[in-house]
Parts: sequence; C-alpha cells; structure tokens
Amino acid sequence: MLKKVESSQLKPGMYIHELSCDWLSHPFLRNRFLLSGDQEIRKILDAGIRIVVIDTGKGIDADAPTVAQSDAATEVEVQRIAAQPARPARVALGEELERAARVRRQASDLVKNVMADARLGRAIEVGQVQPVVRNITESILRNPGALVGLLRIKNKDDYTFLHSVSVCTLLVAFCHSRGMPADSVREAGMGALLHDTGKALVPDAILNKPGPLTDEEFAIIRRHPEDGYDILRRSPEVSQIALDIIRHHHERIDGTGYPDKLAGDGIGELAKMAAIVDVYDAITADRCYHKGMPAASALRKLHEWSKFHFDPRLVQAFMRCVGIYPVGTLVLLESGRLGVVVEPHESNLLAPKVNVFFHTKRNGYLRPELVDLSRGAGAGGADRIVSHESPERWNVDPGRFMAPG
Repeated sequence: MLKKVESSQLKPGMYIHELSCDWLSHPFLRNRFLLSGDQEIRKILDAGIRIVVIDTGKGIDADAPTVAQSDAATEVEVQRIAAQPARPARVALGEELERAARVRRQASDLVKNVMADARLGRAIEVGQVQPVVRNITESILRNPGALVGLLRIKNKDDYTFLHSVSVCTLLVAFCHSRGMPADSVREAGMGALLHDTGKALVPDAILNKPGPLTDEEFAIIRRHPEDGYDILRRSPEVSQIALDIIRHHHERIDGTGYPDKLAGDGIGELAKMAAIVDVYDAITADRCYHKGMPAASALRKLHEWSKFHFDPRLVQAFMRCVGIYPVGTLVLLESGRLGVVVEPHESNLLAPKVNVFFHTKRNGYLRPELVDLSRGAGAGGADRIVSHESPERWNVDPGRFMAPG
C-alpha cells in the first residue's frame, strides 16, 4: 500500500517509493530505496523534502493517509479554488497562436544570446530584453493560453532557453491576473526571462546529465542564482526587482531554499511568485532524465507543497490564473470523449472550452469539435470533465488539436 507521510515521520526500515519534490530539491541517486539509517533521513530533511510516499508492502508502516485518500482531499481543495473566477481572453486562441509562435522564437533566441554572452564573460545586452518582455506581455493580454500552451512543448536540447521564456510568460500572466501595476509586471518579466542566466556557468555535462546529480554536481548547479545575480547586478538596466527574482527564485517559505535560506516575509512577493512558476514549468517539462507530469497534476503537487514551501495564497492565485485544467491539458469527458482544453471559462474553471477529437469507447478519432462545457444540452455543452489524462495512455498528441477547426 502506498501512503503519503511527512518526512518527520520517517524511520529506518521504511521503503521510499517517491520523493515528493521538484528535481532540483532531489539529492539522491535513486528514487526508490529502503531507508537504512538516520543519515538518509537527515539527508531528506536537509534537502527540504517534507512529504514522501512510502510502500508499506516493502517496508514498515506509518500512521498516515494512503495516496488515494490524500489525493482525494487535495481534489476537494482544488474544486473549491476553481469556484473563483478567472480573467477572460481578449481574442480567440486560434487568432493568437501564430503571433505567439513568433514571440516564442524571438524570446528563445534572445535567451540563447544572453547565456552565450554570460558564458564568454561578455557584457549582457540588457536593452534587448525589454522589447521581448513587452511582446510577451502583449500576447498574454490578447490570449494567455496561446503562448503558455505553445511553451508546454519544449525540445530537450533547448530546454534551458525555453524554460526561461516559459517562466517569463507565466509570471507575466500571473502578475496580470492579480492586477499588478504595469511597471512591476515589466520588471518581473525581465527578472523571469533572465532568472537562469547563472546556468551559463554550469558545465553542459552537469546541466544536461541524463541521470541524478552527485552531491558535488548538485552543489555546482545550486550556485546558479548567485552567479546570475553577480553577472547581472553590474548592469544598471537590471532593476532591484529583477535582481531579487534572479537571486531568490529558489527560496522557500520554510527556509529550506537557497542561496540565502530566506523564510516567510523575508522573501519578496515577486520572488515567491517566481518560485511557484519556476517549479511548475520544471516539473511539467520532459527532460533527458525524467518525464514531465501533466500540468493539471503539477498544479495539485504545488497545492500539496504549499503547506511547506510556497505561500498557499499565491499558489491558489496561480491555479486560478492558469486554470485547474490549463490550456493544452488533455481531459476525459463524461461522454467518453477526449479533448484538449483551449480556453478557460471566465467564471467557472471546471467548465472550459474543449476541442474534442477522440472517443475512448470506440478507440478512434472524431471530427474535431469545440465544446463549451459551460453550456447546457442543445447549446453545444451537456458534458463535463471526469479527469485529466496522460497523452501517452491514449497514444494521442493533444498539441495537434490546440487550434479548433
């Protein structure tokens, strides 16, 4: 039986089935192992890992909820969060996709150039960043789902660059959803786009290692927030807001983050928001050493981790921003049809617009049909989401059906 336990409950003889954390918080060479002594438990605690899954069939038991019980409790909370309204898009997804694709290419190329300059010790051309952030912001204002959805698809070789573009895009959308001032959004976008500049100093063999990091490699990669800060603070065009995001996007509210082990209100609001966005994008992306999880699952993980690592209020606001079924999510409907979410509903996050394209009961493709789940029978609706699904389970590519029609 699989159970979710708090790390403080761990004892030698328990079998670790899953370390519930993002990969940069994971200093172990394997994911599943028998706890042999207190030293391993201390390593888990020191890494800031607060929740783990144990397998009681392979080790000793604990007084804790099963994974199914814990996930059910999380889902109740998620449904409560979904009852609060989102902001509507200004233009249709299909109308924005082509422009968003251009913005994606432009921003990715810029980050590549910045990282190359940083690696060679050249001055960073920060003046080129603001126009890109402005283009990202304008795309988000027209339809946030277009650029966010396109950035869900990352080439493994370009992950570092596209991750920076994703974090910028998501943070800009997050800021706008909270009604923050335009100048704050602009500076937050700059900090997010440049947040991983310090990774330019990490050897490629470590950055792209197809497996878990050793303790020494782990220490090297954890230096990147400080390295990025040191590189960019020399530029007068990079504001203190942006620098704070660059240095502190790996801090955690319980003080287990890095580099400064800040806690609670010692972490700036935008750095807290950037931390949420950074982890969300990291755990949803495919890497050479792990498969990304579906966006809907990642949001539920963030909600679980907000008990310790993130500001719960901000995690809930982020979930409302992207929707509990984010654009690009594959969902199973009560009718047995599969569809990809193309647009959240402005007041009901449980009833987005879905482009339906596959029937699970017939095991075959359908003519794509846009279904507005907020509408009743006879009005193109009369269906509801049963669950979010893995594309691999059904051997389908929801990205092909992002644009209705």
